[in-house]
Amino acid sequence: MPKPTILTFVHWYWPGYKGGGPIRTILNMVDVLGDDLEFRIVTSDRDLKDKAPYAGIAADSWQRVGKARVHYTSSGKQGILNWAHLIQNTPHDVVYLNSLFDLAFTFRPLLACKLMEATKNPIIIAPRGELSPGAISLKRWKKVPFLQIAKRLGLYRNIVWQATTEDEGELIRRQFGVNVKVAVAGNLPRTIVDLPPRSDAGVPRGPLRIAFLSRISRNKNLDYALRVLSGARSAIQFDIWGPLEDPVYWEECQTFMEVLRANVKVQYCGLAKPTNVIGILSNYDLLFLPTRGENYGHVIAEAFSAGTPVLISDTTPWRNLQAEGVGWDLPLDAGEHTFVKVIEESGQMIPANREVWRKRVQDFAQKRLYDPNLVSANFGLFLRASGRPCRAEDKATTLGRDLGDPAL
Repeated sequence: MPKPTILTFVHWYWPGYKGGGPIRTILNMVDVLGDDLEFRIVTSDRDLKDKAPYAGIAADSWQRVGKARVHYTSSGKQGILNWAHLIQNTPHDVVYLNSLFDLAFTFRPLLACKLMEATKNPIIIAPRGELSPGAISLKRWKKVPFLQIAKRLGLYRNIVWQATTEDEGELIRRQFGVNVKVAVAGNLPRTIVDLPPRSDAGVPRGPLRIAFLSRISRNKNLDYALRVLSGARSAIQFDIWGPLEDPVYWEECQTFMEVLRANVKVQYCGLAKPTNVIGILSNYDLLFLPTRGENYGHVIAEAFSAGTPVLISDTTPWRNLQAEGVGWDLPLDAGEHTFVKVIEESGQMIPANREVWRKRVQDFAQKRLYDPNLVSANFGLFLRASGRPCRAEDKATTLGRDLGDPAL
């Protein structure tokens, strides 16, 4: 029996990396499940905000990329008619849409499927955290009417929804009705890597090294992080990594940087390629990400894999971190002083204790991230949608192996 074919729409994919977590989500999924499922991935021919297409990639044709076949679509061929033609002419068992609000790679393909009847096969939508209160509050004036219109058009009728947590499943039911089909299948992680030696191991305590690694956008809340640091008294080196997605917001953040006390040194370090993220994070004492909301938070998982504790908001699936001894998840409305207190405590830790903590964090990652039940849940999501028989024991993939970048 041939493998089920999953026709996957995602706005950005390898070799892109500026789009953040969704790229890594699909890369990991293909790497773990690609031996048993045939992934056909439809994506843009360029990275987020880039004007030029990827070098060396043939647009508007299928090509093998790692374990998947990928269709890098040029900007002029992302309309409803083009999607209808592509869907009708690509054999598939399931259509998989990796966003709720993406105009080009969710809404238009959904219109092609529903209004132009491009497929009679099941459709799965993964909202990827876009229904969280924090995410909905950003451009609410646009998102709420969008959902109302889409519902009236019947676009979400008979959709299978993928939730990455039970909480997200509740948000989906609250938005689309208690009887909708929801399958909970969490994101698949990257591999654990051997911890490289810290360059400052064994030396007297220096400044607390803190990283912010994410897209520079309002949802990631960099301005909140900077306001917190303005109240800190410890010596701190604060490095900002990530694409400047929102230039206006970045200018606002720069005004906060200009008034930081002399004890806080801040610098923008540029983009971090996915292959380098764990290595980069391993050189910091703390990842600081007071995000407004995350569906998963790949960079948080990667920080744990790197042995780096995290200081985050309580708007992600990563909760009760202090009880685990691997970080803190604090409510944003508790006030900036609560975050300042944690940073001050971290700044007083001696290097030897930081190394012990680092090992504890990676041990936590090994136990928490690499759960074979995650594989079964994701594999079962697609098997059930495609009408194939599914048993949990049919898929026993080991998650501890290297999830490197696909060979082009």
